Amino acid sequence: MTKVLVTGMSGTGKSSALRALAARGHRTVDTDSSRWSRWEGTDWIWREEAVSALLQVEGPVFVSGCKSNQGRFYPLFDHIVLLSAPAHVLLARIAARTDNPYGKSPAERAEILANLAAVEPLLRATCTLEIDTTAPLADVVRQLENLVG
Repeated sequence: MTKVLVTGMSGTGKSSALRALAARGHRTVDTDSSRWSRWEGTDWIWREEAVSALLQVEGPVFVSGCKSNQGRFYPLFDHIVLLSAPAHVLLARIAARTDNPYGKSPAERAEILANLAAVEPLLRATCTLEIDTTAPLADVVRQLENLVG
């Protein structure tokens, strides 16, 4: 069954999209927790055994994350979806969000902009679909749902 990776920079709407998909009855997994990810030095990476096991289960699943080792798992996904938005949109969303403290300090905001410049082009080069999340959330969710039929 269909496995979809929803990836992108901080503030693109990965968590919002997964919450909306879950509310519509889809199985979703946000890998931004210690169950799915771990620190290796200064890098927050996927726990490979846990993610491998997740992707072996039956049925469709939407998996959210942006980790340096996620490319190792691309062959196990049917779709790699990059959520994207301009820098000013990302920074405004991050400033307004209340469920995640990351991105509130000037140093973290600078890191987000550096990642946008360095990491997002790599994600864009390897994704199977890019969705501009300046569109309404309902439109983003509909595009994601279309991937699982």
